[in-house]
Amino acid sequence: MPIRGALKQIIETLLTWDGIESHPHRFGGVEFRIGKREIGHIHGDSLVDIPFPKKVRDEIVAAGEAEQHHILPESGWVSFYLREDNDVTRAIQLLRRSYDIALKQRTK
Repeated sequence: MPIRGALKQIIETLLTWDGIESHPHRFGGVEFRIGKREIGHIHGDSLVDIPFPKKVRDEIVAAGEAEQHHILPESGWVSFYLREDNDVTRAIQLLRRSYDIALKQRTK
């Protein structure tokens, strides 16, 4: 069951991060970018998809923090389903991890 208000809460939080912009996502929902790089997107109040390097994705999935992407399981993307109130915080933490990786790679 979706978490009512999750989309709004995630958007409001991410837009406080330096350099983050929100845009409509090509498959619906809202996409978050730093420059041209997407750090993740959210579909309504129920699903967040986040890109990571495959090694990091493997660690996240192995730790049970998220699932392989629901459509592209062999990619570096993960899917995180919002089912409980604390899942919003967990989704924001995963998005922050993607954001931090993007910042590091941007400065190289």
